Amino acid sequence: MIIDITITDLGVISEARLPLGPGLTVVTGETGAGKTMVVTALGLLLGARSDATRVRQGSAATWVEGRFSIAGQPEVTERATELGASFDEGELVLAREVQSEGRSRAVVGGRSAPVSALAELGEQLVVIHGQSDQIRLKSETAQRDALDRFAGAELAAILGEYQQVFHGLVELRTKRDMLRTQSDARAREAEEVRLALSEIEALSPNPGEDTALSETVSRLTNQEDLRQAASIAKQALTAEESSLDPLDALSLVDTALKALDRVVGFDPSVEPLRAQLADASYQLSETAGQLASYLSGLEGDGGLSLESTHERLAAVTALMRRYGPTLDDVLEYQRSGSDRLFELDRDTEALGTLDEEVNAAETKARSLSTRLSELRTNAGKSLGAAVTRELAALAMPTASLHAGVTTEEALSAHGCDQVQLLLAAHPGATPVALGKGASGGELSRVMLALEVVIAGSDPVPTFVFDEVDAGVGGASALEIGRRLDALSQTSQVIVVTHLAQVAAFANNHLRVVKDTKGEVTTSSVAVLTGEDRVRELARMLGGMEDSQTALSHARELIETTHSVSRR
Repeated sequence: MIIDITITDLGVISEARLPLGPGLTVVTGETGAGKTMVVTALGLLLGARSDATRVRQGSAATWVEGRFSIAGQPEVTERATELGASFDEGELVLAREVQSEGRSRAVVGGRSAPVSALAELGEQLVVIHGQSDQIRLKSETAQRDALDRFAGAELAAILGEYQQVFHGLVELRTKRDMLRTQSDARAREAEEVRLALSEIEALSPNPGEDTALSETVSRLTNQEDLRQAASIAKQALTAEESSLDPLDALSLVDTALKALDRVVGFDPSVEPLRAQLADASYQLSETAGQLASYLSGLEGDGGLSLESTHERLAAVTALMRRYGPTLDDVLEYQRSGSDRLFELDRDTEALGTLDEEVNAAETKARSLSTRLSELRTNAGKSLGAAVTRELAALAMPTASLHAGVTTEEALSAHGCDQVQLLLAAHPGATPVALGKGASGGELSRVMLALEVVIAGSDPVPTFVFDEVDAGVGGASALEIGRRLDALSQTSQVIVVTHLAQVAAFANNHLRVVKDTKGEVTTSSVAVLTGEDRVRELARMLGGMEDSQTALSHARELIETTHSVSRR
């Protein structure tokens, strides 16, 4: 319940405080006085989109603050606590500032909060109906929402479960369809990877083999020159025993070594020279042995074919061009390609698994949607009958409302149902969609009847009606006042009205007063009681608040409505 609202610099309202409280509060005033600003202020408190043009001319910002009693509303208390709000004896203060340059900020219980948080809390606190809601009531979405609210907790629980399953189904379908869309490309990629791995595996190159093959080709191409050079070098170091010229490097060093061996005992300084010759003899002997091994190796290369080595090198080079540029890159591609092929094959398996998961989720969603359809169909019959009874009390005694529920094949976020509210003007008449056959006044009464009926199964702490009685007059207006009064027995009801027949039912009457004496029009809000209220009703009845006839009529209207309220 809203305890009070303070408005500063909003439209024509410079500063006003609206004490509200329980029961039925009406807000009245002359055309252009700023009655709608009260609803605008409430909208800002409840997270509505801000409009900088609503900031009062010459002011830096609009400020709206509301005190709410949230006793018995644990969900609101819990969410506000999460936002860090402070409470004062079960009261929560919400505030909104809109600056002239367009920036907006929200305050929940003394703490800054996102504007979206106001909307979250507002859904639990207030339902606002205005002229735009009459238009919205023509949409099937709004009609379905009304039926779902009437159906109550059981449908809400199943709908919540269904929506969770449905959103999961949508995600699974999206993932599966993406895999399917890519399946051809992935199949081609898998085939290419398999072919590449087959090529590499068939050749089975070893690390560094390209370098080794290049060296082998060079060696085989120049084998005779290499053999001749190695033979000359070996002969120079150590000649064959059958050689005609036995002098060689090793023999000459050995001769020098023997000469020093004979005299080393005479002079110790000769020993280092002798040792160097001994080392030289050893190194020459080692080098000669290595040259002999190299020559033997050249002879062994005779088993290698220059042609086959060239072919092997060409095959390795081709792999490097395709999957390189280096042989190490080729071997890395072989390793990573195996992993990629495993991943591609796994995606194919995942597609099959996803198909199974999609089927399972769709089966569950359809089962829940069937249950939703049953609940909506049953609720539709009850809603139609209950609203029809209310319409009779709203001066539409021959009209009847019918809630049609049509089940379709396609699943949506709300099930498979299309809901349409139909209005029959009189018994035997063909029910017509609200959007096609109902006038503005009839829509106002249907909307009010719906809220009165739905309040029984889905109570809301506060209802706000912005000229819900537009297009209505006479006895119909009186009946609307009666239903608003009845609704106020269980909920707080705030009504912006231009009809005295509605305002007469209020237990709290606020008047928006316009002052045009200054350069800028200013409006304020006054609480009306006693004769002040009688004069306002007289003004609303005929525009002559000092007319004795109008005043008498106003008093009679108050007495009549109060006697109705007491019954």
